[in-house]
Amino acid sequence: MNMSFSAGRYRSLSLAVVLITAAISAFLPAPAMSASDAGQQPEQQEVEVLHWWTAKGEMKAAQVLQGSLEQQSIGWKNFAIAGGGGESAMTVLKSRAVSGNPPSAAQLKGYDLQEWGMLGFLTSLDEVADAQRWDQLLPPVISQIMKYQGHYVAVPVNIHRVNWLWINPALLEKAGATVPDSLESFFVAAEKLKQANIVPVALGSDPWQEVTLFESVALAVLGPQDYRRAFVDLDSDMLAGEQMVDVFRQFEHMRQYIDVKTKAMEWSDASAMLVEGKAAMQFMGDWAKGEFSALGKTPGKEILCVPAPGTQGLFTYNIDSFAFFKHSDDLSIQAQETMAHTILTPDFQRKFNLAKGSIPVRTDVDMTGFDSCSLASAAAFQLNQQNNTLVPSISQGLASTSYVQAAIFDVVTDFFHSKQTDPVKAANQLARAVKSAR
Repeated sequence: MNMSFSAGRYRSLSLAVVLITAAISAFLPAPAMSASDAGQQPEQQEVEVLHWWTAKGEMKAAQVLQGSLEQQSIGWKNFAIAGGGGESAMTVLKSRAVSGNPPSAAQLKGYDLQEWGMLGFLTSLDEVADAQRWDQLLPPVISQIMKYQGHYVAVPVNIHRVNWLWINPALLEKAGATVPDSLESFFVAAEKLKQANIVPVALGSDPWQEVTLFESVALAVLGPQDYRRAFVDLDSDMLAGEQMVDVFRQFEHMRQYIDVKTKAMEWSDASAMLVEGKAAMQFMGDWAKGEFSALGKTPGKEILCVPAPGTQGLFTYNIDSFAFFKHSDDLSIQAQETMAHTILTPDFQRKFNLAKGSIPVRTDVDMTGFDSCSLASAAAFQLNQQNNTLVPSISQGLASTSYVQAAIFDVVTDFFHSKQTDPVKAANQLARAVKSAR
């Protein structure tokens, strides 16, 4: 993945954010007064952590991190912003950074790390990385994303597989449908469910959820190489070509199997529909497993996990990570370093990913006790890493810059909600929009 960037690609950044770059040193807090100077007890180390893990399963995972730090006498100041896609959290983070009061750490990932690194807000984690041998511990596809200009600026927490289809098998059986393994068999099953008055697909209302569905369809139609040509290399011919027209055609076909009652919902509400028997299937990353478990269902048993139709053996990845913002006082820096080190310890990787539904970023973590979905995910990741067929998630910001991502979102969601659709026109619009956003 090409991680080099030029300033010209970010000309649409907010003026306020650009201006703060030049004056960032003026906003950094002054060195803290020592406890002996103040005549007080030593101040406790603390980290303020911005994240958007607010669903049931996600909160359980966040508590694993909080508990791990508190065991080391690091205070946890929770800064959780609701919204599964992180858009609201990013708005708040920009406001805090511009005001000169950034949190200790923030959930950042993908190309956002490059943008924040270019603006000069992020602190280097190279000392922790060298001590813990991150270059040897992490798969190259992950370590590359965590670096800005060759320096670590973030620590990865987990690996999510995005191209999952979750199924309530009891509803499929009730409708006389079988588990789909291709787009064709998916539409056959969806039609049987619809005829049985069962909602075939639960889908929330956020644009990123619609793009999650779109990218799974795209991977099924394009395959990993052409998917990367389109959404990583941003090849205009591929974006406007006949294969992309077919992607939009298949995506359009999906709409008739998504009940309008599932709108205005979070992704976790859509997951709950499967548990409650109100819908049969959901296209969603494996963070949904934490929600299923929190609602009393075992992923892989009461709720089945199968690759999104047509993507068997393939792997669309999303990687959660934390970046650390520049602070000048020693206590803050020490707490940040402790948090970064803790995240990549085997014990934390195991406990956190068991709770989150993801798989560890370290390949040496004992997978005993992980469910069948996680074991399948780990095997698929290793296979695709060996074959160089891993593909980054569009919806989760791993495939391109935020500007290209926004352009894709606009075209895909406008198409999805249009009463009169034209797949050929949509593919051409996609190519033009991406070209303008590059």
